[in-house]
Parts: sequence; C-alpha cells; structure tokens
Amino acid sequence: MEQTIKKQDQKDTGSQITEGVIWQQLLLFFFPILFGTFFQQLYNTVDAIVVGRFVGKEALAAVGGPTGTLINLLVGFFVGLSSGATVIISQFYGAKREDKVSFAVHTSVAFSLTCGAAIMAVGILGAPYALALMGTPEDILEHAILYMRIYFLGTLPNLIYNMGAGILRAAGDSKRPLFFLITGCVTNIVLDVILVMICGMGVAGAAIATILSQTASSLFVLAVLTRTKEMYRLCLSKIRLDRRMLNRIIRIGLPAGLQSVMYSLSNVIIQSSVNSLGTDTIAAWTAYGKIDSVFWMIISAFGISVTTFVGQNYGAGKMDRVKKGIRQCLAMTFGSSVVLSFILYHFGFYVFEIFTSDAAVLKKGMEILRFLVPTFITYVTIEIYSGALRGIGDSWVPMIITMIGVCALRVLWILVAVPLRRDITTVVFSYPLTWSVTTVLFIIYFHRFSRLGKKKTLSIR
Repeated sequence: MEQTIKKQDQKDTGSQITEGVIWQQLLLFFFPILFGTFFQQLYNTVDAIVVGRFVGKEALAAVGGPTGTLINLLVGFFVGLSSGATVIISQFYGAKREDKVSFAVHTSVAFSLTCGAAIMAVGILGAPYALALMGTPEDILEHAILYMRIYFLGTLPNLIYNMGAGILRAAGDSKRPLFFLITGCVTNIVLDVILVMICGMGVAGAAIATILSQTASSLFVLAVLTRTKEMYRLCLSKIRLDRRMLNRIIRIGLPAGLQSVMYSLSNVIIQSSVNSLGTDTIAAWTAYGKIDSVFWMIISAFGISVTTFVGQNYGAGKMDRVKKGIRQCLAMTFGSSVVLSFILYHFGFYVFEIFTSDAAVLKKGMEILRFLVPTFITYVTIEIYSGALRGIGDSWVPMIITMIGVCALRVLWILVAVPLRRDITTVVFSYPLTWSVTTVLFIIYFHRFSRLGKKKTLSIR
C-alpha cells in the first residue's frame, strides 16, 4: 500500500488543470469524481436493495425515506461547509502558495473532527424526535430510529473521508478518492450479505456495514495525506484550528452549507407530505430516490469539476480559460442530462424491479419517475453556475438565490397546493417549478452582476 501511494504521489506531483485542452481536462477530472460519487451513493443503494428484498418494504422505506432526508440535512451542511476548504486549497494550490495550502489542510481536518463530534451527538439524540415530527408511520418508525442511530455513530470517519477527498481533488487528484470509495463499497456489499442476508440483522446490519466501510475509506485517505510529499501533506501534530484560515473557509463554505440545509429542510417538508400518503408511496419515493441519484451523481460531478477548474485557473490568473471552461462544462452537462432522461424514462421500470417486486410500489414509483425525469434539464444551469461562482469565492448571492428560488418557493408550494390536491404528482411538481424559477435568477445574476460576467476579474490575494 505504501509503495502504491508513493508511486501515485510521483505521478501527481504538480498535477494541475491550468494547462491543456479545456474539455479534456474537465472530463479527466469529471470521470473519477463521477465514479467516486457513484460508489458513494452505492453505499445506501446496496443497503436499500438488500433490506428491500430480504427484510421487507417497511425496512426499505425506513432506510431510504425519512432517514435519508435527515442524514442529508446534517451531513450535507458539513459537506457544504467543507466546500470552502476545497475552494481555498485549489486557489492557493494553483497560485503555488505552499504555506497557505498547509494551513488550510490542517485547519480543515481539525474542523472535520469538531463538526463530526457535534453531528454525531445531534443525530443519535435527536433521531426519534425528528422522525416523529416528520410524521413517520408507526410501521417503519422503529426501523428508522435504529438505522439512524447506528449510522451517526460513524459520522467521524464519514466527515474525515469527505474532507480528505476534497483536499485531494482541490489539488487535481480525483483518482485516489475513487479508489478508496470502490474499496469501501466492496466492503459494504460483503458486509451487507454477511450481516443482513446471512446473520439476519435487518436494518441494524445494513447500518453497521455502512459505517465500517466508510471507516475503511477514511483510513485510506488519511494514509495518503500523511505520507505524501506534496504541499498538502497532513502532519497529525499540526492539526489545529487556525482562526484566520477557518474564518476564510467558513466565509466561502457557509453559504454552501446553508444552501444544503435549506435544500434538506425543504425536502424534509416534502418527505413529510410523502409520509402522509402511506408506506407504498414512501417505499416508491425511496426507490425512485436511488434511481434519481444517477442524475445527481452526474450533475454534482460536473459541479465539483467546474469549481476546482475555476478555482485553480482563477488562482493562476487565467480568466479567459475560466470562462471557456464554464461554457464547455455547461454544454457537456446539458448533453448528459438529455441522454440520461431518455434512458430512465424508457427503461426505469427495470431498475425499479431491482428494489422491490411489490406491484403497488412499482406502479407508484413509475408515476413519479415518468413525471420528474423529463424535467432534469431545468436544474443544469443552477449547478454549473453556482459551482463556477464558488470557485472564485462568490457564495453568498448564489445561496440567497437558491433560498428564494428553490427553498422558499418549494415550501410555499407544499403548504398551499398540496392540501388542495393531496397526491404524489402535486408534491413532486415542486421540483421542476422551483428549478425553472431559480435557473432564470441564476442566468440574470451570472451574466449581469457577477464578477465572472464582467470583462475583468481580480485575482486572489
């Protein structure tokens, strides 16, 4: 393992994305992130498949419905915050400022440990109260509480992996995080088979398998960071919070964290509406969420790619390259969304059958899929423009736009429209409605008011 890490360090030394053909550089960065995100999503997807097939639809609804929404609320806030570290490190790395990179790395890891302890406590203690407030049906409540409490026991390794992978990606290394996720995913599958299918541990076995596999991924990423000779090397004795660097990270990352929270809170309200429609609908929504995650894997991979691309090139003062990269990334994301929408619309039923054979759940799931999949394209501009703006440190206005266009409008729709027509179509219409409005707002801000829309942009200090 140590020899492999050292060889990879030699290959990645000086690895940047400030040179070469732009679309090729974006794709070379995109694909490892995509596959990495795929394997990260596969953790919970495997859990859902195994418990759905071998425990029952109540367990399927518990593992992926209200629990997934609440987990995303807490963990998503940290991931948003950590994006500030990724932006800072990518900018300093592009500018070759080794001392600043080191400060940012050690502050980021210390920040992960602090947040991990807090999120673990909140998740374990607050699980039953949050699930009850969401109106989680009694037949899945016990399963959901058990799954959440075990899952949050693994918060520290989960956050350490996410931060460590972000550090590597900020330096242009998206391959090793992929390798570590594949290893963790294989571990998760093996443990799911042993703990759920063989030992009959139900949702507890699925949760234990997940946190053990996440621990394996975090150990790999720590091994790389502590053994590398690059400027982002992690020295355990230097892990501490540097106030100035932390303030800078939070200033950039907090809007993304708040944006994630607002997304999650609006999804909590949506999940509460779904919960009121019964276990079949909850199970169908859970299974759809796993299919739908394919789109989010692709869109987030492009978003991370453009953020890092913009960050490094902005740090290097190559603004013409920044703007060309944004345009090319936007075109590739639109094309990918159209192709994926066509495939899922026509062949999504066969994917649903992987999760469940229940006829009522399958029928409800296809109703959701056929309605939402054609609208994916309305979200593309939001992800790419907000990712590019984060790359230059512009996070607050995108957060405000998202708060108004997505979160506030989505909650308003659920509170006003759903009581008038209480069915799943009315609930999920909130997605394309809010995506379309927010896209218009982003286009106006990006081209008329943002620094990226102007002819000249200042470099980092």
